[in-house]
Amino acid sequence: MRTKVRRFNKTWLPVLAASIFLWPLVAYAQDQPSAAEEVDNIKLRLIELSSTEESLKLQVQQLDEALKPENIERSLAGYGSTKPEELREQRRRQLSIEKTAVVGQLEILTNQRSRLETALATAEAHAYQQSARGFPEIQNQLIGSPGSVRWLVTVSLLGMLLIALVGAALFKFRYATRIRRS
Repeated sequence: MRTKVRRFNKTWLPVLAASIFLWPLVAYAQDQPSAAEEVDNIKLRLIELSSTEESLKLQVQQLDEALKPENIERSLAGYGSTKPEELREQRRRQLSIEKTAVVGQLEILTNQRSRLETALATAEAHAYQQSARGFPEIQNQLIGSPGSVRWLVTVSLLGMLLIALVGAALFKFRYATRIRRS
């Protein structure tokens, strides 16, 4: 029974070693979206930004309509007050503050839109270059910077070689001890 357990461990040792040392490659490959995926992500963000922008523009139109003097009077018609002018002025200030906040949000979205459009143009050019040249980033990454694919493969192969050498040394030691006993 004990020899079966040892054989099981020995047969799975190379698979385990390979999976341990190749795991960074898998994680690295999954972290890097392709240029085409990046273009799609930016386009989705632009669509989301457009919908938010449209809702804010609608809100500005509603606030403009509510800021008209006749609409302010109509909104306060049910309230009895000894100073209706103060109520109307307070309501106008409140609506003006809301409108200023919404216009500020629209300006922020406009800035985001311009940045996203610039990023989209860059990503589209990058995707075009990538498709025309056959993925030059991968070729550049093979140069050998820490974190590049070549570096990770080299470290993984050295690790597997080390495990193989340790395994061979253990096998030789065990074989030598068996010969001495016999």
